[in-house]
Amino acid sequence: MSQIELVKARRLRPLSDYRLDIEFSDGSSGVADLSDFVMTGPMMEPLRDQGFFAQIFIEMGVPTWPNGCDIDPTALRMHLKESGQLHMPMAAE
Repeated sequence: MSQIELVKARRLRPLSDYRLDIEFSDGSSGVADLSDFVMTGPMMEPLRDQGFFAQIFIEMGVPTWPNGCDIDPTALRMHLKESGQLHMPMAAE
C-alpha cells in the first residue's frame, strides 16, 4: 500500500473551460479539468459562471472560492497523478 503525500497548493491560475493550472508544495504541477466538479450540486452552482470560477484563491494551502467552496489539494494531486497529468519538478543538479 502506497503512502499518500499530503500537499498544499502553492500557486494556481484559473484557465478557460473550468481548468486550473496548479502547483503543489512538493513542486509538482498540472492542469486539472474541474468541469465535472463544478457540475455536482448547489454549492458548486456559482462556480459554473466562469467569472466566479476565476476568483479562486489559496487559503491555508487549499484552493478556495469566495462562497467557501474548496477542493482538497491532496485529492486533486492524486487525480492528476492517476490520470497522467501530473508533472514532477526537475531534479536539481
